[in-house]
Parts: sequence; C-alpha cells; structure tokens
Amino acid sequence: MSGDAVVTVDGRIGDAVLVDGGIVVGVGDRDHLARPGMPEQRYRGTIVPGLVDAHLHPVGLAAARAGVDLHDAGDLAGVVAALAEAMGDGVVVGTRLDEHRLTEDRLPTRTDLDAVPGPVLVHRVCGHVAVANTAALDAAGVGPQTVDPPGGALDRSPHGVPTGVLREEAIPLVAAALPPPSHMDEHLLATLGDLRRQGLTRLGAIVAPADGPFCGGGNELATVLAVADRLPLPLHVYVATNDPTTLERAARDLEAAGSDRLRFAGVKLFADGSYGGGTAAMRTGEGILRLVPERDRRLARTALDLGGGLALHAIGDAAIDAALDLLDDLTDDGADPARLRLEHASTTPDDLVDRIAASGIGVAIQPAFVGSERSWLGEALGPRAADAHRFGSLHRAGARLGGSSDSPVEPPSPLWGMRWARNRGGFLPDEAVDAATALGWWTAGAHDLLVLPPPLAPGSPADLTVLGADPLVVPAADLPDVPVVAVWQDGVPAA
Repeated sequence: MSGDAVVTVDGRIGDAVLVDGGIVVGVGDRDHLARPGMPEQRYRGTIVPGLVDAHLHPVGLAAARAGVDLHDAGDLAGVVAALAEAMGDGVVVGTRLDEHRLTEDRLPTRTDLDAVPGPVLVHRVCGHVAVANTAALDAAGVGPQTVDPPGGALDRSPHGVPTGVLREEAIPLVAAALPPPSHMDEHLLATLGDLRRQGLTRLGAIVAPADGPFCGGGNELATVLAVADRLPLPLHVYVATNDPTTLERAARDLEAAGSDRLRFAGVKLFADGSYGGGTAAMRTGEGILRLVPERDRRLARTALDLGGGLALHAIGDAAIDAALDLLDDLTDDGADPARLRLEHASTTPDDLVDRIAASGIGVAIQPAFVGSERSWLGEALGPRAADAHRFGSLHRAGARLGGSSDSPVEPPSPLWGMRWARNRGGFLPDEAVDAATALGWWTAGAHDLLVLPPPLAPGSPADLTVLGADPLVVPAADLPDVPVVAVWQDGVPAA
C-alpha cells in the first residue's frame, strides 16, 4: 500500500508499506518497494502505524451508549427529565454525569432522582461514583443499616441515612441488583466497529467478570466471550477482579474461546479512585486508598504466572507511592517491568516522576483528562494541581508511556487524545509534547505497554491507519477533524 507519506514517531519514513501474508515486509519509498505486477492499494492520505488505545472499557462504553447519556444535561432538572423520558417498565441507567457541567455544580441525591418513577442508577463520568434513587436502593436492600464495604463508602445524612451517593466499592451493592441493558453483545459489536472507524486497530481492554465500574453493563467478560468469533478489533484483556480464582478462570475462558482476537493480558487492580469523585488517595490525606498489599501482590503474581501482567490504577500521589512499593516488590522478585503498568499516574511531583522513570514500568496515560478537568482542577486540588497530568515531565524523564482514553470517561478517538497531549488549553502548558511524541504514544508506546513488537517493524502484523492529513503537521486543535480514510488489520483493509 502507498499514500502521500508514511509517518511514525520518527517522522516521515517513506510513502509505502510492503505487505505479504498480513506481515510488514518493508517500509520506504514506493519507487524502491514496488515490483512489476505487484498489486497496490494507493491512498490520498498519510499512513501511520495502526492506532492503539492502551486502556479502554469496551463493555462499559457499549453500556454507556445503551443508557442515558447525561454529559450535556445542563442542570439537575435536565438530568431528571432525560431519565424520566427513558423510563419504561423497568430500570433506567444514566451515564457520563459530570456535576461540574451542571448549573448546580453538585451531584444529585436520592431525593433529586426520586422524581423519576422507578429504580434509577446514575454513573459519574469517572466510573468511581454513582447515585441511586430510593427505589434502586430499596431493590438492593441498601439502607441505614448497610455497612460501608472495604474500599468503598456510602454518603450519609447526619442521621446516617444513605444520600444515594455511592463511592468506589459501594457501587456494586446497587449495580449488581439491577438488570443490565438487553442485547449487550450487539451493543458491544457496534461499539467496536465504531472504534475501528475512528482509526483504532486494537485495544488494551479493561473487562470485569461481573458488572464493571461503568454504566451497569452486567458481566463484562461473559459479553466479550459471547462475541469472541465476531470481534472487529483484537482485545488484550486485563481482567478487573480481586479474586485469584476468578482471575485464573477468566484467563482459561479467554484461551478456550479460541479467538485470535482475544488475549489474556493480565489483571487490573485499583489503588484508589478519581479526582472528580473525591476518592483519589492523596498524600494530604484525602481520598480512598483501595490497595491491599498482600492480596494485590498475590493477584499480580497469579497474573504473571498465567503469562500476563499487572495494570494498577493510581491517581493520587499516596496511591502512586503504594502502587510503586508493590511494583518494586514484584520486580525485586524477578518480574519483568515490561509486564507491569501504572494506569493514569495523575499526581506526580518531581520525586514520583523520577521514581516512575527509574522503575522501568509502563504508564497508560490519558491526555484528554486535561481537556475535561482543567477548568476545576485548581479549585479541587489547590497547590497540588501543579503536579497533575505531568505527561511532558514523565516523557522527558524517560518513562515508558502509552496513550489511551479510559473511555467512556473520555471520547475514544486517538486524535482527540493527541490534541490534548500537544495543546493543554493553558493548563500547565510546559507539560505539552510535540506532534511526533503524541503520535508515538498511540502507536509505539501503546504497543510497548501491550508487550507487542514495534509497529511497522519487519515481521510485525500489518496493522495500519490511513489519515486524511499528516498528524505531524496538522495544528493540534484541528486534529479531531482529520478523517480516517482506511484501517488495515493483518494486511487486509477493514470493511
């Protein structure tokens, strides 16, 4: 195949890719690679390595699209109106609520949502907080007598009555009691097809063998396995569980599915929550520290023994401290740092920047967080906002970084993420990076985190994305408008 140019993190490296049997044979100038009689697919556009999202919740994204999207509700009256309009005879699930976008600038409570006639569960956009109305709480048997679960909390009135706000591990108390959307398998296939049309060629997929942290999608692993032979994209599955037996069973089930588009990648664990949910574990004492060292060390070792790795969520600096202690223990015991990842690493003062870079572990970053959080991070974090989302500093220190969206938290388009990597809208502008580095995070960097060979190297799978303009030249603000011309997977143009 050939185009106007082939560009990578190293810049322009030619205008053609020679493919044979689904494998890259060579990259360079068309005049040197072409042979008489050789079939050729020519494109008006720029060829880049196949774009990869290193951290995305595919079933959560599918469930969000099946639910009621509240991101643009405007105010609490708009939230209630949207939920009431969707209410049928059963349960209504709201998704992507961001209270900072509401006129009232606060989360709803059970009493706000009681205006909807039936059980309601609303998930905050971060996936770490949800709000249930009285009917949903009653259906789950949650009341004043309910004890906060380990790693979670129910907000309560001064009299001890739950307000409906559920944080972290308290969310499953209600979510597990409510039915998931119907036809989740078809919702998932449609969602993955849309992701491919946005230029993605594979995903680092966070999947729970139960209801996941987003949007009430039911047993996520079961949904993925049900469509294993029809997946539009390869999924490198990190299983979100705190139980070693469940992890082992999930790894076996993924292998038994017999799909070349499903791979067990490891275990996903949580050290804390989120900025927006107020559950990020900070050195100043705020938040919820969810990491349990002995339990999580056992889970990580189980995943490593199964041939996978560890993806460890950590937002606050206290959570990152605890996570790095665990990761250091694993590497001291012989674990390969290439199979160990931090997810987010959002609060990184200088000492943590240096410690992450020295550790050799990878970090799945989400530059689009800057776009959605920059207006309120200063108020929420105070002086600590200067340590937030320091992707440029991590890059300059030599940390292994891969780009991702954490969708449905952020839009899944890689070009949207690259836009915020390059231009941070005025928030810590020195942490921005150049266009080649941003492209590299969603190509070579994401490959690295998924323990894949470098893209476009001879012998690597011919996964390619063709864009309507050169992402190294297009102004950052215009990147989201660049069309995806074509996607190739294993040397074949995707339908």
